[in-house]
Parts: sequence; C-alpha cells; structure tokens
Amino acid sequence: MFRALKPYQLAVDVSLGVLFALVAWPVEILVGGSTPLDAPFGSPAQLLSALAIASFFGAALAVRRLAPALALTLAWAGALLQVGLGRPPSLSDVAIFGVLYATAAYGTARVYWAGLASALVGALVITVYLMAGPMFAGGGLSWQNLPLALVMLVAAAFALGLSWTIGALVRTAVRARETREAQRRAEADAIAEQERVRIARDMHDVVAHSLAVVIAQADGARYAAAADPAAATEALTTISSTARAALADVRLLLGQLRHRQGDGPQPTLADLEELYAQVRAAGVGLRVDLDPAPPGEPPAAVQLAVYRILQEALTNALRHGAPGGPVDVRLAWLPDRVELSVRNPLPTEPVAAARSGHGLIGMRERAQLAGGRLDVADEAGAFTVRATIPLGAPA
Repeated sequence: MFRALKPYQLAVDVSLGVLFALVAWPVEILVGGSTPLDAPFGSPAQLLSALAIASFFGAALAVRRLAPALALTLAWAGALLQVGLGRPPSLSDVAIFGVLYATAAYGTARVYWAGLASALVGALVITVYLMAGPMFAGGGLSWQNLPLALVMLVAAAFALGLSWTIGALVRTAVRARETREAQRRAEADAIAEQERVRIARDMHDVVAHSLAVVIAQADGARYAAAADPAAATEALTTISSTARAALADVRLLLGQLRHRQGDGPQPTLADLEELYAQVRAAGVGLRVDLDPAPPGEPPAAVQLAVYRILQEALTNALRHGAPGGPVDVRLAWLPDRVELSVRNPLPTEPVAAARSGHGLIGMRERAQLAGGRLDVADEAGAFTVRATIPLGAPA
C-alpha cells in the first residue's frame, strides 16, 4: 500500500499537495458559478464543495509517490464529486496528470494497469460529461456533434494516456538501470569468487607440496642424525630453502588476496627441474620421461597447468604413496596437446583418508581451466594420474 520514501521526498510531496490545494480552492470558487455581490466568496455550499474538490486532488497529489493506489482513488473521488456537482473543469484537474504518471512509474502491477484503464475510462467520462452534461451541451449527443465528441475523446485519451505513458517509460528506465546494476554486482561477485578460488588453489598447491617435502626431509633427518650427521645437515638445508620459498609464495598470495592486484606465483616449465629436485631430496626415486620435448614455447596457461598438476601429483605420491617407492613421470609434448602421467605404487597397508581433501579437485580444475581433462585410477597396486591439455585451445 505504501512505498518507502526518504523523509525529504515525503516532505516535498506533502508540501506540494498542500500548496496545490490552497491555490486550487479559490480557483474552484471562481469557476463554480456566479457569485452574488453580497457574497463575494460564494455561498457556504460553494465554499465547501470547492474545498472538498481541491482537498481531494491536493491529497492525491501529495500521496502519489507514497501510495499510488490511494492517490488514484482520491483522484477518482474528486473527479466524481466534480461531475456530480455539475462543476466545470478547473485547475484542480491538473492533479490527475500527476497521479496517472505516478501509477505507471511507481505503482504495483495492478495499480499500473489500473492507471491505464483510468486514463481510457476517464477520457470517455470527460467526453460524455462535456458533450451531454447539464452545464454544456444540454441537448445531449447527436449526429451533428458526434464528430466533435470523437475529436474530444481522442484529445482527452491522448492527454491522459501521455501522462501514463511517460510514467511507464520512467518505470522501464528505472528497472533497466536496476537490472544492469544487479548484473554488474553479480558479475563482480562471480569474478571475486573465481579469484578467491584461484588463490585458494594456488595456496593449496604451494603449501601442500612444501609441507610434504619438509615433513619427508624432517623424518629422514631424524633417523639419519645419529648415523650420518652430514645427511641430517643436508636435509635441514633443504627444509630451510623449501620453507623460505613457500613463505615467499604464501606472502605473495596473501598480498594479492588483500589488495586484489598483481599476479600470484606463475611457475613455468623451467621450474620443473627444481620441483623434481625437491621430490628426489625427500627420498623419492623419481623417474622422468620427456618424449617428445616441447615444440617451442608452450602457452603460459598450459605451462602453469602442467606444473601445478605435476606438483600436486608428486605431493600426493610423497604423502600417500608407498615409502621409498619409485614414482614415474611421463610428459609427451605432441603438436596439438600435452599428455602427462604420474604413477606411484600404493602402500601395502591402507592409509586412513588417503586422498581426502582438495588435491584431486584442484588438479581437475587446473586441467579444465586450460581446456583439458584429468583422470585418476588405481591400476595394479599403483595410483595413476593422467591429464591431457590442448595447446592453444581456449580455456
């Protein structure tokens, strides 16, 4: 029934309605009929009828934005009172245009169509009243004045319909702006969510791999400390360098998450040797088969996907594979795609929650973002990760 308006909007509308009623009241008195010389302000009945009509239209104008349905009701009440008293059109009727505009611009669906119906019915009432009313034609409609009545009907419908149409156009423009704003917010939220997912994926890849290497080195150093102090020292050196690199990557990712600018760490194929060295230093027998080699410089997105998939697959081999078991990595850079596979033996005793978490999901997302696919399988006591990524295909 009532719309939410700001205080200054309500104050402006009420002030306008009161001012309009105060101006329309004396005009209604003047056009309401002849005034005797001894009663310059009209008879009490004239004063009351003029006040009632001006009040109805002023109130309708005051609440046109707050309650368009109520404003339309008040406008019809004022118009019917005016017709019932046989009074001629006057300044008060100008409020009808504002009310019709408000019904189209601010009203609900029912009020919207009620405004259009009121414009058409009102045009018909005006025509009949002016052509057949007691104060005007007197003799009623005839074939002689029918053309004039039709012209009057069209003119009244055009004037009232124009006010409603302008309101409808404003309503459409406002809703289009709101739709664009909602779409813009949805797109911004989607972009932010994608960025958060990307950062979380990078964070998982960096932290999980680094911690797996650190844990493997720490365990090896603990057992080798008594028998081979040099091996323990080398393990601690690997732990230190791995932790420092991971800390630098995490700081860069956190800075991007906070400030939403710049790129996160973007490793390339040149960083694979360092990745292999970290895994070998953790005590894994890593065997890498590269055949054929990359034809030129692969796209950056493909290089990033290959690195991250290998990083996560080797991390899984460190964490969940058979201790000391060999890990086979195969990379084949074909003319239109790159195929990679990582195969590691499974432990003889099952490990609880061996592959729970986000590692496999992250690898699949990496492959899909690059336009490829990834499959995992347990084959003859070994866990195998296979991925195929097209070269140059749109993500």
